[in-house]
Amino acid sequence: MASSRDDFIIAIRSAFLKKSTKQKFSLLTLIFFSIFIIVLSNFNFKAISITKSIIKEIVYRSSFIVSIPENLIKSSYYNVNEYTNYYKEYKKTKEELDQLKSENISTKIIKSENEELKSLIDGYTITSNKILAKVIVDHESPFLRSIIINKGSKEKIKIGTNIYDRSYLVGRVIEVNYTNSRVLLLTDLNSNIPVSITPGNVQAIVVGNGDKKGEIKYIKNDLINKIDDKGIAYTSGTGSIFKSGIPVGTVDLKDENEKILINFYSDFTQLKYVFAEIDELIPTPAETKENDQTEGSSNTEQIKINLISDELQILEESNTKFLEENKELNNLTKELEKQIEILKTENEFQKNAIQQHNLDQEELEFLRLNLIYSSKCQSKKLFSTGFKVGTPEYKECIMQKGKISD
Repeated sequence: MASSRDDFIIAIRSAFLKKSTKQKFSLLTLIFFSIFIIVLSNFNFKAISITKSIIKEIVYRSSFIVSIPENLIKSSYYNVNEYTNYYKEYKKTKEELDQLKSENISTKIIKSENEELKSLIDGYTITSNKILAKVIVDHESPFLRSIIINKGSKEKIKIGTNIYDRSYLVGRVIEVNYTNSRVLLLTDLNSNIPVSITPGNVQAIVVGNGDKKGEIKYIKNDLINKIDDKGIAYTSGTGSIFKSGIPVGTVDLKDENEKILINFYSDFTQLKYVFAEIDELIPTPAETKENDQTEGSSNTEQIKINLISDELQILEESNTKFLEENKELNNLTKELEKQIEILKTENEFQKNAIQQHNLDQEELEFLRLNLIYSSKCQSKKLFSTGFKVGTPEYKECIMQKGKISD
């Protein structure tokens, strides 16, 4: 008996000592220990209460310490997300601000150009033979002073067309394309302008010096003394190159080389818009309005005439259609009348045939009854009640089957 118990204990020990059962042993140990602690907790032992408090304190503190990194990560994530949203809103607001600034600058530029154009065209609304052109290229070199404008043969620009800055002469066209033209400025070395200088009405020619001024040449020596400083030079119209009376500049006698110079009224380096004088007159606003009204009234009358013509055409077409329909109806009426006559003839024929048939039937009936009742209706003796053969009374008697009416 003792040996068998020892064998059982040895078997259990060997089972628990196996490597595969070590974990089971540890689990069973924990289970037994937990049950033991639970049982002891039901008793109010001071040592057990202190142990429970210590364990709870350790667990709570450990939970707090363990949750610190998690809370820190969450807080960092929310902060980063919030800062990202703030940054996106900042970028969007900055882009909108830049857009508004750009639009504001564009508005200021447009407003400035409008004011400049308004000041340029002020007073030229009645000057109907001048068109506004924009300077698109400015060629400046020691030997060449010219500009390119955005008007050409499409707008009736020709070689020799005068170009103005406001009412001041600045040059003339020397090359024409379809949509642009080249203008030779007065400061060019190849520019020669016949002018009159007041006071004194001195005739001279102003030649460009390649800079900002012009030089008076080709003048008689005895007339030089008649030229005053700050005298006004304007085109004389000689040679029919420029119209007469166009302001050019003022005389400058303070040159170190004792040359007589002309300070042009216009600053050729600041040209942005110019006027081109064309031969073909452009209607003024009043003329345009009057022409529009005339054309409008003419168009109205023409529209009325067209409407009346259309109505007449419609009436003619309707009348033609009605006449054709009337003709067709007349033909149809004639055909119907013919058919009616034919039907009447057929009706009369059928009526006569029916009457003849009735007569024949009546005659046959009379003959049949006459064979039967002739003895009753025929008068044979002097005092008999019959009738004479062939009389209506005899026929009536036969038809009544021998009955003699009183």
